[in-house]
Amino acid sequence: MPAPQYWDDVKEGQEFEMEEATDSQRLVIWAAASGDFYQIHYDDNFAKNNKLPDIIVHGALKGMWVGKLLDELAGDNGWVKQWDVSYRGMDIAREPVTIFGKITKKYEQGGEHLVDLEVGVRRKDGSVSTPGTGTVRLAKK
Repeated sequence: MPAPQYWDDVKEGQEFEMEEATDSQRLVIWAAASGDFYQIHYDDNFAKNNKLPDIIVHGALKGMWVGKLLDELAGDNGWVKQWDVSYRGMDIAREPVTIFGKITKKYEQGGEHLVDLEVGVRRKDGSVSTPGTGTVRLAKK
């Protein structure tokens, strides 16, 4: 889990990562929290009978993990101004994924100390299933 960052200390190109497990228990908990009980997310037989290799991770869960990464970077004295992701591919359950963020711009605007980031969910083969962007206001020392 990345530590909270200060605007003074970060630089463009800096990267942050965290790994998330995608076991079936986690997907069932997310299904209960989100109300998304489509069986492709927790029922092995149902998923395979629908021509999937295994159960798949909820798209909204992947988006929430990106939000979690940004919130961790912001810390208690920062703020996630916005984030957005696109669901471009399925992530198979039981294979860990990496949630990442890379600072693409560091700037001041309207008295705020901001960073823009390229964010997403990366599979173990390096492909990105869920690309996106985010803007975080960071505390200044």
